[in-house]
Amino acid sequence: MKVAVVGASGYTGLELLRILLRHPEFEVAAVTSEQRAGRSVGEVFPALRGRLDLVFEAVDPAALAGRVELAFTALPHAASARAVTALREAGVRVVDLSADFRLHSRDTYETWYGPHAAPERLGEAVYGLPELHREALRGASLIAAPGCYPTSALLPLAPLLRAGLVETRGIHVDSKSGVSGAGRTLADGYLFAELDGNCHAYKPGYAHRHAPEIEQEASEVAGSEVRVTFVPHLLPTTRGIATSVYVRPRTGDVEAARRALASAYAGEPFVRVLPEGETPTLQAVRGSNFCDVALFADARNDTWILLSTLDNLCKGASGQAVQCANLACALPETAGLLDTSCLP
Repeated sequence: MKVAVVGASGYTGLELLRILLRHPEFEVAAVTSEQRAGRSVGEVFPALRGRLDLVFEAVDPAALAGRVELAFTALPHAASARAVTALREAGVRVVDLSADFRLHSRDTYETWYGPHAAPERLGEAVYGLPELHREALRGASLIAAPGCYPTSALLPLAPLLRAGLVETRGIHVDSKSGVSGAGRTLADGYLFAELDGNCHAYKPGYAHRHAPEIEQEASEVAGSEVRVTFVPHLLPTTRGIATSVYVRPRTGDVEAARRALASAYAGEPFVRVLPEGETPTLQAVRGSNFCDVALFADARNDTWILLSTLDNLCKGASGQAVQCANLACALPETAGLLDTSCLP
């Protein structure tokens, strides 16, 4: 199946190319980049020299429509919605990695991102977290790949909410991400001299755009409104997210919580529930599509601690997008995605 990567020169676009080049069924037939149009992929990114004999094109959905059956769009919000609309009108299936179709409510989207370029398609998009929406993803024509922070928070939290084992208020999500999550942003805070040896929180509380996304999906799982306090941090590393979720149990039965977590992910190919007492690490998931989760009980403070790690560019973005595309195209869900972490 011929596919396009629209916005292929960003970090998520490059990660898509890395994964798609080993995919047994997808063939990369077109790559776009406004800034690098007319230059070969190997010239711009020497790591791909000899692996992908294509030239970056300007974004032109109409020109892509007759050449590909599936497009991954990795563009900034608003710009992505316009490209997605044109591709869908031409009959191309789309997996979108922007925020443009993740939120169900137009009002919520516009509060955080501004005017929506294609609000009529919000109801068409399936939220692309396979562990929560696998059946809806089968055959889907428009998929909204989740944010990296929401993925890291929802995977350990959702089974306990679904089982009614934890309170839906007073949930605290503390996440620490590698700098690649910000993309190629030219700002002082992302300079090596500013970041090396440093770590800091940013946009704490209900100030980060991923907070409403976490609440939307958590509320759907719980069947009632869920509110979270979300605090993201920036780590002096390139890849990875480590998340801690603090919840109040409705009962003190931590073994029921362990069973709920184990049962939810017993058949999942990419979520690994760690043995009791083991904590997830970034090194174990870096460069892979795995998310490792664990649960600890703090009985003294009547709190359960949920931990997760994932690679923000893979399970947090591009790997998950390919996982969703596999489901949508009736391919094996794990196709192209079974590489293990890079060690050391």
